[in-house]
Order: sequence, then structure tokens, then C-alpha cells
Amino acid sequence: MAQRVVRTVKKKKIRKTVLLILIAIIAIVSYGIYMAVTTYMAASNSYDDLGREKSALRDEAVSIRKDPVSILIMGVEDYSSDGDHGRTDTLMLATFSPNDERLKLLSIPRDTLVDIVGRDQKSKINHAYAFGGKKMTIETVEQLLDIPIDYYATVNFDAFKNIVDILGGITVDVPFSFEQNSDDRKAEKLQFTEGQMDLDGRHALAFARMRMSDPRGDIGRNERQQTVIKAIIEKAVSPSSITKIDDIVEVIGDNVETNMRIREGLAFYKTYSDFKTSQIDQITFQTMPERINGISYQVADEASLEEAKTILKQHLEIDGYSPDQAAP
Repeated sequence: MAQRVVRTVKKKKIRKTVLLILIAIIAIVSYGIYMAVTTYMAASNSYDDLGREKSALRDEAVSIRKDPVSILIMGVEDYSSDGDHGRTDTLMLATFSPNDERLKLLSIPRDTLVDIVGRDQKSKINHAYAFGGKKMTIETVEQLLDIPIDYYATVNFDAFKNIVDILGGITVDVPFSFEQNSDDRKAEKLQFTEGQMDLDGRHALAFARMRMSDPRGDIGRNERQQTVIKAIIEKAVSPSSITKIDDIVEVIGDNVETNMRIREGLAFYKTYSDFKTSQIDQITFQTMPERINGISYQVADEASLEEAKTILKQHLEIDGYSPDQAAP
């Protein structure tokens, strides 16, 4: 009789355990479907291919899973529902390669003097967005760097701040003490103290945008932008961010535009799922301030620009450039 009781208790425990496991599996699968559906909806709201099946500098379309690709990130300071107004406050070019699983990250100074594609004139590169929106900006960057832009993403200031806040803020090393106006109607002077600081969205944006107080000008600004991007990536890939996917997806759907389809996004995630910030190589090209007709520009040093172009071409494995010879 006692043995029957023990067996019955054991059976109940086993059934309970199996039931819990089944519930967990159903929950995981359901959550996975939920994530896929919400991500797809966000991607659908954000998707705009600009009528470009591929870059004109590509013989054929690339595959994220097996080919090196480039992504142009545009931080837009006056974003409208049409997406073709304002200027790009931030331009960052990222190249990814599945062969070395590294990211090359180049910041392009907003005042860089360039030939604006389709305008037959020279101007600051951030004016390309005001003249012709995303498409003209992409084509102007392609001409400047002589590489194809496979994907793009535009992000407005609200999206940037919201994502940082959703992630619980970021931690950066402030190179020197300074103050910077916030971008909102308060126009509050935000204080930054040399050393490690925890930043919310407003402070992170001000930290990345500050120009006038930096003795190194756009070079220092570009480095701070890349510092912020690395800090965001560190937070985004941490296990604690998994539960925040719903809020992040909503922000992306409302404030980001891209030509990356959902299947490409999933392939990208699968290919670089173990990505760490230690795999980011920061690239720069030197510029020199110059006043032309009373307007201040940044003029690229040709040798420095050519070096940056070579690194990017090697990483993208453009014809005639071997990835084995790429700079570290």
C-alpha cells in the first residue's frame, strides 16, 4: 500500500514536471511568434527601398548571410512624415563581413565639402538630405567613398533618445567637462563632467552632438558618436534587453526608415548574433577647416580619405582589393 502511494506521488510529480515543461515550450514558441509578428509589423512600417533594387556600384544584389555589406546610418535633425526634409546631423558608414565577423565604422563630418550628386555643385555633405532626401545622400556618400551603399537607416532624434531610455541608459567616458544645450524646447544646459558618466537619452544625444566646446572639432565629435554607438550596442546585446524588445520595436516602427527587409534583418541577426563591441574597428579620415565665400567647411585630406576608402574596399572585398591586406 505504501509503495502505491509513493508511486502515485512520483507519477504526479512527473506529470506536473512534464506539464510545466510543455507550458514553458508553448510560452517560448508563442513569444517567438509574437516577436516575429511585431518585428515584421515594425519593419513593414519602416521599409522604404527608395526604388533601388541594389546599388548602381554593384553588379548584382548582395546576400547579408554570405557577402560583406555596407550600411549608411543617417541621424536626421528635422524629420518629417515624408522623410525628405531637414539635414543629416550624423552620417556613419558601417561595413560588416561574415568572413571576419568585424564591423568597420566610419563617421563622416557633417560639414565635409563634397560634390552633391544630381546638383552639379559643391556643398556640405549634410545638405544632400535637404536637397534630395535619403537617395541623394546615399549617392553622394557612394561618390565620396567610391563604395556601394547596400543598406541605409534613418533615425530621428526622438528615436535615438527613446531607444537609449528603453535600454536603461548608457555609460560613457567623458573626455573633458563641458555643457551642451538639450535639443528639446526646454533648451536646458546639460552638464557633463570628465570621467565615467551614466547618460539618459537626452544626455546621450547632447554628448554625441556637441561640437563647439570640443578643441578637436569634428574629430572629437566623431569619436564621441562612435563611443555612443558602441555603448548602445553593448546594452542592446545584453540579456536584460530581451524583455524590452516590444518597446524597441514600437520605436523603430514609428521613427526609423530602412531598406532592409525582415528576412534580411533576421539573416543579419543570425550571422552576427554573437557580435561584441570588441569587433568594431573605428575608421577616420582627416579634414581641415576652410572658409569659402564666408562659409565654414571641412575639407578632406586626400591621402587620409584614400586610406579610409582602401580599408572599406578591402573589407567589402571590392574587385581588386584583397581582404587579407586590410588594415587592422
